[in-house]
Amino acid sequence: MPTYGSSYSALCTLPWRLLRHFLTSWILVLCSAIVFVAASCGGEDDSEGGDPAASEPESVITVYSGRNEELIGPVLQAFSNTTGHKVEARYGSSSELALLIQTEGKSSPADVFISQSPGALGLLAGEGLLIELNDDIVAQVPERYAASDATWVGITGRVRVVVYNRDLVESTHLPASVLELTEPFYVGRVAVAPANSSFQDFVTAMRNELGDDATRTWLEGMATNGAPNYPKNSAIVEAVGRGEVEMGLVNHYYNLRALEADPSLPSVNHYLDAEDLGSLVIITGAAVLGSSDDQDSSQELLEYLLSEKAQGEFVAHTQEYPLVEGVEVPQGLPPLAGYAADTIDYELLGGGLGATIELIRESGIKR
Repeated sequence: MPTYGSSYSALCTLPWRLLRHFLTSWILVLCSAIVFVAASCGGEDDSEGGDPAASEPESVITVYSGRNEELIGPVLQAFSNTTGHKVEARYGSSSELALLIQTEGKSSPADVFISQSPGALGLLAGEGLLIELNDDIVAQVPERYAASDATWVGITGRVRVVVYNRDLVESTHLPASVLELTEPFYVGRVAVAPANSSFQDFVTAMRNELGDDATRTWLEGMATNGAPNYPKNSAIVEAVGRGEVEMGLVNHYYNLRALEADPSLPSVNHYLDAEDLGSLVIITGAAVLGSSDDQDSSQELLEYLLSEKAQGEFVAHTQEYPLVEGVEVPQGLPPLAGYAADTIDYELLGGGLGATIELIRESGIKR
């Protein structure tokens, strides 16, 4: 049992214990505050002495791409990995994206437009929605593969061909000119993709070369022949490979890629005479929009697309023609310089795109 003396002693020491606990707590709070201030000051010093880019927001480049993600996505990712710029891509058909940009106007969120064909680029250039690119970008490709006002530059090239099934078509029945395909012999035998931008550019080129009347006659002739319709080039190549249709008008690289995946396919590319309109060289091109908030980084992306590394990746992955000298052309392709059709004024293709679509619709070839 505690005595009176021991209880008194405990009561006497209690205030000192409370005071000591109070002082200890304040000392801990004060030390924490000193550490926080020191850390804050040290952080500022480290930022000033370190990498300034670490505190800057990441650059984001918004790309509207008429090339599908399978073809262009790996190259955009490689650019992002190399430069640190983030790329956000929106994919769709070139003509649809061009019309979207036209609607968005100067408020478009897009920085860069990559088009499957020059027609859509020419359309936007005519609307004043593209900037003039740096000279060193445009100078990397031959003059005929860039806009004369430097509003867009070509990235890769494709030649129009007639793909055919060798088990169904004898070589003696292959046309020497695309104009022959309206003859009765070809009824129901030649597939087309009227909604495809490459076909539309081909028709616009025909308008520029032969005039609207002759082009309308050709389109109506193909419609009368019951030319089977497909949504795109790859679908035509697949149909030819299955024997569903004997021939089709496509870009050369679709069949090359199909054969790479399955060498046993009976589909073969028939290259028309180099001077024939059916051998039109169609360019994949790129441009920077005037609405872009970061035009320097956007042009940096175009420079990368024209680099030897990117051009080599394009060739290896797509089997298209590189447009930059020094990059090896896919084996077995005829020299691109041998095609007279590659001198067509692509800006005229753009200016006539709307009228071309209407002419195709009126002809009845699109069903």
